[in-house]
Order: sequence, then C-alpha cells, then structure tokens
Amino acid sequence: MAARPPQNDITDESDAGEFGIVAVDGAMDTWDISFPTSTDELARQYGDESIPVDPAGHEIAFETALTDCQKDRFEHKQELLNALHPIFEEKRERLSNSLFGRLKTLVPF
Repeated sequence: MAARPPQNDITDESDAGEFGIVAVDGAMDTWDISFPTSTDELARQYGDESIPVDPAGHEIAFETALTDCQKDRFEHKQELLNALHPIFEEKRERLSNSLFGRLKTLVPF
C-alpha cells in the first residue's frame, strides 16, 4: 500500500537534522571550495565551522576533524569526504557509548 501524500503544503520532516559526513557534505555545498585543496587551506577558511556529530546535537569544529585526518591534500570532494567519514563515525560512536550520550538520546530536550 502506498503512502498518502500530505494533506497540506507542510512536509513532514524528521526532527533529526543532518549530522556526521552528511552534514559535512551539506556544509561543503555552501562553501566556496576549489579542488585540489589542502587541510591547511580548509582549516584556514572553514576551521571554525561547527559540524553536528550525532543526532543528540554534539558538534565539533571542522578544524578538529581535519586535524585528525590522515591526508593533507585532496584532489576532489569525494576524496575529502572519504577521508573524513571514519573520523566522524569514531566520534559519534564514542559519544553514543558514553553514559551522558545514552541519557541524552533518551530525553527529548
């Protein structure tokens, strides 16, 4: 059975926003990045940008993720996203395994 379309012009969006590598990808779409580029250049221009790590609202500075990155030069966007993905996954897992992280996901505010 197919889902019925919304009855009004308001879409039913999820309460959870983008986080992790999806948030990085979305942010990069708004930034003026030209490839090839380096971690130094990215940190200089966008290092202060906060990126959500998990649905609970934890964030890290983009520069922090770049510092943890094993590469220092990227030929294209997908190469950068691939290098950053494990960093965001590790941080998300570490936060979700903490007692405070587990409690925060249970409380809706």
